[in-house]
Amino acid sequence: MSFLRSDTPADLFKHLLIILVLVGALVFGFFQVYLPITTNHGETIVVPKVTGMNQADLEDYLDERNLDYLIDDSTYNAGLKPGTVLQQEPKAGEQVKEGRKLYVTVSMKNPPVIKMPKLTDGSVKNAQMILKSYDLVVGQLKFVPNIQKDAVLQQSVNGKAIAAGDPITKGTRVDLEVGDGLGNQEFPVPNLVNMPADEATTLLVGQGLQVGEIFYQPARNGETDGTVVKQRPVPGAGSTIRMGQLVDLWVAGSGPLKGVE
Repeated sequence: MSFLRSDTPADLFKHLLIILVLVGALVFGFFQVYLPITTNHGETIVVPKVTGMNQADLEDYLDERNLDYLIDDSTYNAGLKPGTVLQQEPKAGEQVKEGRKLYVTVSMKNPPVIKMPKLTDGSVKNAQMILKSYDLVVGQLKFVPNIQKDAVLQQSVNGKAIAAGDPITKGTRVDLEVGDGLGNQEFPVPNLVNMPADEATTLLVGQGLQVGEIFYQPARNGETDGTVVKQRPVPGAGSTIRMGQLVDLWVAGSGPLKGVE
């Protein structure tokens, strides 16, 4: 065992050098040989595109590529087959190690049930926006006589009224009953001829009618400026009108008088 003896400083230095070499070899072997072998260091797989695939085919497809998957979310899409992969993480084309798990989002078989939103008392345009935001479908728009023009009066599904808060599945068609801006009762057309235009417009508003266009023309038979000389629809002879309808006026004079528009 003379090799291990350290009789001189040179022997001690030689032994220390041998120990350092052995330690260095062990460290090198651990990090450069053992770890790469056990962790597949440097061996990566390109993530394939799985969006658009069906979940039933996903397991075998990924097994062949030494990958796995986990469904971490699901959502409903009426235009897609249930089980269709909608999203994936990592994305297609990324580099991952063997055995990496892909997290996917798939389409649901049955649409989720939500609460029916309140559409009545608002405009039909607003109702259409709300339905879209709730993933509901705008069905038939039925316009009915009502002074509230373009206001939603009733919401229904399959011919039956549905109240706000009732359960409804996403993708359901919702029909809307909308006011046409006209009343449902008819009454005789008021006679406005020979009446001052300002009084005529006040009378129309008071009866729930709307002033349409006002035309000015020179007085031909001595009419006073600002007097109604003609109207449309004309009064009499059983002529009727509904609330909300327009009445056009022809007024004597070259332009509007103060208080008449």
